[in-house]
Amino acid sequence: MAGRDPAPSSCDCFVALPPHTAAPAVIFGKNADRPRHEVQEVVYVPAAVHRPGDKVQCTYLEIEQAERTHAVVLSRPAWLWGAEMGANEHGVCVGNEGVWTREPLGEDEALLGMDLVRLGLERGGSAQEALEVITALLERYGQGGSCKEEPVPFVYHNTFLLADRTEAWVLETAGRYWAAQRIREGSRNISNQLSIGREITAEHAGLRQRARSQGWWSGDGEFSFAEVFSLTHQPARMEAAKARYRAGKELLRQHAGRITAETFMAILRDKASGICVDSEGFRTAGSMVSVLPRDPALPCVHFFTATPDPSRSVFKPFVFVAGLKPAPQVRSPTFRDDPAKKIPRFQSTVDRRHELYRRHQAALELMERDQERGQKLLQTLRDLEKQGLEGMNALLEGTVAPRPEELADLFFDCVEAEMKFYT
Repeated sequence: MAGRDPAPSSCDCFVALPPHTAAPAVIFGKNADRPRHEVQEVVYVPAAVHRPGDKVQCTYLEIEQAERTHAVVLSRPAWLWGAEMGANEHGVCVGNEGVWTREPLGEDEALLGMDLVRLGLERGGSAQEALEVITALLERYGQGGSCKEEPVPFVYHNTFLLADRTEAWVLETAGRYWAAQRIREGSRNISNQLSIGREITAEHAGLRQRARSQGWWSGDGEFSFAEVFSLTHQPARMEAAKARYRAGKELLRQHAGRITAETFMAILRDKASGICVDSEGFRTAGSMVSVLPRDPALPCVHFFTATPDPSRSVFKPFVFVAGLKPAPQVRSPTFRDDPAKKIPRFQSTVDRRHELYRRHQAALELMERDQERGQKLLQTLRDLEKQGLEGMNALLEGTVAPRPEELADLFFDCVEAEMKFYT
């Protein structure tokens, strides 16, 4: 049941590395908390080679295309070009979160943080490369434009969590300025606030000069990005994020040394902490968990819900292989006169629900209406998810040899199996 109080916009992103993980792997997870009725789709985009001079149309801005783009799988709000979270064929994962800082928000259309997620994945062969792509584009084009499919603009700056098989990075931004922290072991979470203090691994060349010129930092003593660039009086949504950040950190601490994909799925489903959001204004619209083994001979496995509320959704596995079978059941319809693309934008609404979303929505209504039947359905969905997890764990442990033809159909088959329980 949705809570009565209007929830702030929020997201939570997690990463765990050895020795906090149960196996020698990096584990990434994110909840994308979005406007309550926004639809999130899961999209596979194959690798491509582009011609010199080619352009790419992002959500608002057209920019130069790269010579090559990697294959990516994205979980994204269906109205925009970028993504809330995703992975590429090289085992890189990226997720973003909104943040409000001392740098002014620009309502002029530029790159969205979600565009930068996709651009980093398409152009970065490692977490560090993806970070370098994002920061270069941020410095060149800036970030801005509305992040909601509504006439009244909703604008924020961004923080990012990036991971690959060997390490992770936290990247936090304020306008065109940024700071980054490399994570080589243990675990880390981010939740709609600046969290990089003095442990800065890389930064914008003019970051400290900007802080001094604005009177935010004297130039004496150690420089803390979070202390210098955070707002003195933070919006309610960022105050609420502090509790989620602390809760997420504590959950990671409790499971340190034993963290698995299942651990992250349980954390993303945690409603008591506020990490799983279900309120009148916002809810968790999509969730993702990825396992990135240290052994390059083992495949990376990415789990997506493609539906809202992970506590009542199924995490379905996806593996990059040749000949992937498309999953149209989780693709939203397209529109000739899309209100997100017409100027002025967002003057009308369209129904972006994909087939899985529609059927899942009916299942959620059943769970609300008939608790007994709803509980049985939920148990059936958990059993389905468990089957997928057991199969993927065997693959990740090396006890089962990968069969590319089966993996090519894997995500499609899991979506189909889930949909059958909704009919």
